Formats: sequence, C-alpha cells, structure tokens
Amino acid sequence: MNDLTCVIIGGGHVGLHSLKAIKDETRGMVNGRRIRFVLIDKQPGHVRKMLLFRPAVGQEEITIPWTHYSFLEGVEHVRGKVTSVDSGGKQIRFEDAHGIHALMPYDLLVVAVGSVVRQPASDRGGIALTDPQAAADIRERWRANLRKAAGETNREERKRLTSIAVAGAGISGVETSAELALEMRKEASSLGLDPSDITVYLLSGQNQLFLEGPEKVGIKLDRVLSECGVTVLYNRKVMQAEAGAVKLSNGDRLPVGLCIWTIGLIPNPALRSMGLPLTSDGQVLVDECYRVQGATGVYSIGDCARIVDPENGKADLMRAGEGVLQADRLGKIVIADLEGRPAPVHKSAGSIMEFFCIGLGENRGFVWGSKWGLHMIITGKLGWKIRQLAWDKGSMLR
Repeated sequence: MNDLTCVIIGGGHVGLHSLKAIKDETRGMVNGRRIRFVLIDKQPGHVRKMLLFRPAVGQEEITIPWTHYSFLEGVEHVRGKVTSVDSGGKQIRFEDAHGIHALMPYDLLVVAVGSVVRQPASDRGGIALTDPQAAADIRERWRANLRKAAGETNREERKRLTSIAVAGAGISGVETSAELALEMRKEASSLGLDPSDITVYLLSGQNQLFLEGPEKVGIKLDRVLSECGVTVLYNRKVMQAEAGAVKLSNGDRLPVGLCIWTIGLIPNPALRSMGLPLTSDGQVLVDECYRVQGATGVYSIGDCARIVDPENGKADLMRAGEGVLQADRLGKIVIADLEGRPAPVHKSAGSIMEFFCIGLGENRGFVWGSKWGLHMIITGKLGWKIRQLAWDKGSMLR
C-alpha cells in the first residue's frame, strides 16, 4: 500500500507541537501504511515569536535551527509558503525559496500558519514590532538616541531622546515596555546618563491593564511596571508618530525619541488566498474536532483558526498556551479519525483554569491564575521562572 502524506503548514510553536503529537500518536504508521511527514515553512528555523521583543532590547537569537529538534528527524522540510489548498483534489500549491511554484498531494493537512502582528498605516510613523529585523531596528534606534543624549546639553532634548512610547498595552506591549525600561537604564548608566531620566510610556486605550482579569490584577500589574520604570497612560491611544513626538487621542503631544507599535495580532493574511472557509475576521472555520469545514482530511488550530468550546460557546484566544493544548488534542483526533473511532472534542483551557503569565525582565514576572472564583498572583523571581518555563515549553526547548 502507498504511504500516507501528512503535511504541516507552519513551523511555529503550534505547528511543531502538532507534528510531534501526530507522530507520537500514530508512531508513523496507521492501518499498515507508513506516514510521510512534510513541514512547510518559509523560515530557516523555528522563530520564537513570543520573544520577539528580545532582539529589540539585546542581541538574543530567537531562531532555533530545525536540526535542534530530534523529533523532526525523518521529516521533510520544504522552505516556502503555501499559496492555495485544493481540498477536492487533496493537493496544495506552494512557492519555494527560489520562487518556483509546485504542487504537493496530501492525505492529511494541518494548517497552523498562526497570526501576524497588526501594523498601523504606513503614514502613522513609528516602528511596529513585527519580526526580528524590526526588533533589531528598534534596538539600534534607541541605543543611537541614548548616545546622542549623552552629548546633549539641552535638558528638554535630552529628556526626549531618553523617552520611548510603546503604543498598545496587551501582553506584548507590557513585556516590551518592561524589558526596554530595564535595559535602557543599564545602557544609560554605562554612557554616564542618569538612569532615572529614562522614561518608557505604555499607552493604553482602556482604563485598566489586563482586561482578561479583575481590576485589582490590573492595578497590581501597573504597580510592578512602575517599579520597572514604565509609566502607563490610560484612555489614550497614539494617533500619529512624528519627528520628535507622538500625537495622542486626547490631543496631547508627547515628546519621545521613538514610538513602538504593539497593537495586537491578526490571523495570518496568507489564509485569504488558500481557498479555505474563513470567518469575517480571517480565521479558518473548524468544527469541535478542528476539522476544516467541507475539507476532508484538513485540520486547523492555533491563532489562525476559530475554535469554540462546544460546552460554553467560548472561542479560544490567540495565546500560545491554548495552541499547545489544541496540538496535543489534535494528535488524538487524527489517529481516531484514521481508525474510524469517535474523536475527542475541543475543551477550552479556561474551562479548566484561567492562567496568564507575563515576563517583566530578568527575575521579574507576573502570573495570575483563577479557579472557582479564587485568584492567585505570583510576582518576582518565581513569576519569572514560570514565564521562562512557558516560553521554553512553547518552543519545545524543555
């Protein structure tokens, strides 16, 4: 009998977890047929998108070579991007790294292309934290500003050069602003500047931080950010980043040397050309077992899929933790479908326990959990260790 071909589109944390889960559950064989695994991703390795802010503050490498992962042994890697899915003919069209288009048949297909960082209109200025190159550009900009500030005699101009605005106060914005404040203070000290002159503004369009939890959790997070050197400005959005300042939604003009956009995620726009059924927001429509509607043998999970808990009607958020749990369940679903057995259905992580962790720089973390109306907050070194564990587990480094 011929081999089965299982294609995974996307080598992010969800794609990697999916591939490993399916390999583990099937042991590479089902119904007497060997499974050939193919991973398609345009990157030279796994990019740790959860740590995208790290190259913006230091020189940490966040791309892990595919060869690092032992479970990828025997897996074919195609460096390229999928342009369309022919679910009727069970084949995909892709463009490889040399721009050559080709077709690949599949028996099983997992779409795990994730999300991308939302970008403001190009005429609004600033730099969006979208990829490692943008992060490196951000790092060069703020370091250049501090070097200028070290030789600046005008007090107001020096203050502007040592100030940054982070537009967007989700978890990415919080982590970016905290690590920037701490690293900029270290750099300022080495240049002979007063570290207390460093100001990082975190702009929130809401009246509190961390809308996922109760108000008191947001207040606590604000307090910890303040200790890191971050000033949170509420009910104010950045409307325009221009030379020397940002214009805010309340009419204020805030002098800063740099504006960084961290305004959330959107489903990968590449989905719109693939021919799969999508929601109005651009997520793949799937059932409670992650099967794509009207496409036999095709599954989708992670940020790119609209996944709803059939018991409570709640949709999963665009978070790494949810994607990892989905991937582990997907392995069991795929083997059940192949063997003609009832498959397990989706169950949201929140139905078990609400849990969020945030990194705020070395030895500073913030963890919130909630179960049965009881709230738990962990900060400091333990919170940092928990956040590090989550990062490493997401990228399968431990």
